[in-house]
Amino acid sequence: MTTLAPPPSDPVALPPTRRSGSIRRTSTVLMSWPDGFDAELLLRGRARDLLTRADGHPEVLARSELTAVTGRARDIQRIESDPAVEGLDRLVGGRAGGNLRKSINAELPAEREHGTPLYLLLDDLAGSTLISGYAMFRWADAIPELGERVKAGSRGRIMLGTCSGFREGSAALNPDGTLSHVGQNTVKTAPLDDPNDPLSWHEIHPNPQIAMRRARRIDVWADGDDIVIDAMFRDSVWNPDGDEEVLHEYQMMGRADRRTDTLVEMEAIPRVLPYSECPLAAPNAAWLVGTPVRSLRTEVIERLRSTDCCTHLNDALRSLAEVPVLAAALPG
Repeated sequence: MTTLAPPPSDPVALPPTRRSGSIRRTSTVLMSWPDGFDAELLLRGRARDLLTRADGHPEVLARSELTAVTGRARDIQRIESDPAVEGLDRLVGGRAGGNLRKSINAELPAEREHGTPLYLLLDDLAGSTLISGYAMFRWADAIPELGERVKAGSRGRIMLGTCSGFREGSAALNPDGTLSHVGQNTVKTAPLDDPNDPLSWHEIHPNPQIAMRRARRIDVWADGDDIVIDAMFRDSVWNPDGDEEVLHEYQMMGRADRRTDTLVEMEAIPRVLPYSECPLAAPNAAWLVGTPVRSLRTEVIERLRSTDCCTHLNDALRSLAEVPVLAAALPG
């Protein structure tokens, strides 16, 4: 049996310096339970597109805030945005999974067509509600009833083959394919933003004691006939000591042909992942070369499946579908 390296534990300490003549999209979704774990999940999202002009002058091109409340079945009970968008309330009652994404496309087609910050936040409701339960896992020792809930919730679930980390022989699984509850790799990290650049990120929601956060940064600039992409994706949680820990983090470096909006290079760099098997999916990001960038939200899911994929890598890559929208606002 091949011995794998330990899971990666190298979160990016600071965002890169903003480039002149670039656009930076940042987004965060904060997950918490203000009324306790037996109550609804509160999701608070923010996203912003910031242009840094050739002379270094910053200009906010677009921004959005999203607030949603979901029940134990991940059903949307309340949702609103700032700026307000007509038709958003039609998502109430939908379940925050794959079908919700279909509803978003059907009810709010202009948000998808224009690749808005709000569309990114809405698309993240599915993944955010899915991972939010890890906060219970992280606090299981401090709050014993949470530990019992975590074990009961995953008992009997067959995970074998669902992703790279849950491939045959993974330490994360029992021989029957159920979760083994082996410890997941997490790494303490510094804040997202750069203290020397107050515009490096949008204003970030303060976190309550028990919470998770999904964060994204996508930098885009022109280089001749290419659009250069430098992006990151991070899921983090706060532990009982108050420290923020990263559970999933990828950095993605790529290029797209500006004339055809086709991906010509893509590299996914695992920074932090739970298990040793998880990074085995990262090289498969190169399979997307030749793909129209705007189609990544569907093509990623079609091309990277089962043990060829990491669900968090897929989430990271799908968000690059709006790169051409950002590039269209670049000077020149």
